[in-house]
Amino acid sequence: MNAKLFVDKKEVGLNEFVEKFLSGMVSGAVTSLRGVKEDWKSIEIVVEK
Repeated sequence: MNAKLFVDKKEVGLNEFVEKFLSGMVSGAVTSLRGVKEDWKSIEIVVEK
């Protein structure tokens, strides 16, 4: 899995550990939700303040 992080539309570089951590954490949480199929292609999260 690949993960990318953008802050104010600028990509923030991730090291291998953080990339694996983020992708594993997000995919694990999302696939445990009802209605989400295990064969998903991409996940997008937007956080605004």
